[in-house]
Amino acid sequence: RVHDNPALDAARRSAARVYPVFVLDPRYLRPDPAAPSPGSARAGVARVRFLLESLRDLDARLRRLGSRLLVLRARDDVSDAVCAALKDWNIGKLCFESDTEPYALARDKRVTDFAAASGIEVFSPVSHTLFDPAEIIEKNGGRPPLTYQSFVATAGEPPKPVMEKYSELPPIGDTGGYELLPVPKLEELGYGDLSQEYIPPFRGGETEALKRMRESLQDKEWVAKFEKPKGDPSAFLKPATTVLSPYLKFGCLSARYFYHCIQDVYRSTKTHTKPPVSLAGQLLWRDFFYTVSFGTPNFHQMEGNKICKQIPWRENGELFVAWRDGRTGYPWIDAIMIQLRKWGWMHHLARHSVACFLTRGDLVCMIYTIARCILFV
Repeated sequence: RVHDNPALDAARRSAARVYPVFVLDPRYLRPDPAAPSPGSARAGVARVRFLLESLRDLDARLRRLGSRLLVLRARDDVSDAVCAALKDWNIGKLCFESDTEPYALARDKRVTDFAAASGIEVFSPVSHTLFDPAEIIEKNGGRPPLTYQSFVATAGEPPKPVMEKYSELPPIGDTGGYELLPVPKLEELGYGDLSQEYIPPFRGGETEALKRMRESLQDKEWVAKFEKPKGDPSAFLKPATTVLSPYLKFGCLSARYFYHCIQDVYRSTKTHTKPPVSLAGQLLWRDFFYTVSFGTPNFHQMEGNKICKQIPWRENGELFVAWRDGRTGYPWIDAIMIQLRKWGWMHHLARHSVACFLTRGDLVCMIYTIARCILFV
């Protein structure tokens, strides 16, 4: 995104040439013939389509500012592609948004180690979340807060977003002999015949994210009275929530900017709901999750996870596949799983329903991640 992007803001302030780069990662994009649906081992077609739409929109916004998105394709390791570009383009400063996921931390460390050894300045601000998870953990005595209430009490108010709007950006520099790729089309990624694949109603990109946010916040009464878990998970033509979660996940919408805009609405109303059930409270839930996951070793799995209940799960592959593919015979559960498969999104109450059905309801069989299909976790 261009709005509230501290890394971009720092880059454009300190250089005469700026190289906006995105590296296509085979870890997420490489086709997997063994996958249960078209896509890679870690991302279904809906998720990949959303990413590509977001990149095209970003490129268009950068071009209007006199720049463009430089798309590189990693052969295997993204960090190798980034380090090669840093060297070949004689980069003096590297700016990128901090990422707290284990894979990203390892990837970024390889890049920053190379930068340090090469005398390249690095600026990596926290802007994917409202707060810096490391700072919250430090304020909490070195441990992540394990309740929402303790998290909110520790966190306080989030920093303000970067509100400056740009009329232009520094041009890109010389890229030498690099092949500068356009954002690829979905059909070019090798996923086979996609003619029967459903096109989700949620288009990726910053432009769509800001449009959807503004449309949601126009109804000030709805914002002021928003209260989870109330809401209709079966609402189809107009979902009962903002559906901004995938835009936050992919960075198309700044969480801080969204929070700031919600506060503007609250100031214009006499009363409004409060966290944890309010709309702003949902952004705090998101940060709470990121903080706990960042501060808990092996958070993504049961074994070795000290805050996870150890359960002797029973495995039944046939039942699991029926659940995954929406063939359990329970209409409500099957409809939700089909929606997830086609849209890459489901209402939060629907997510609770299918998760409970799998793990503690009529189809108790095994723990399995559904992050491959879902746009936002």
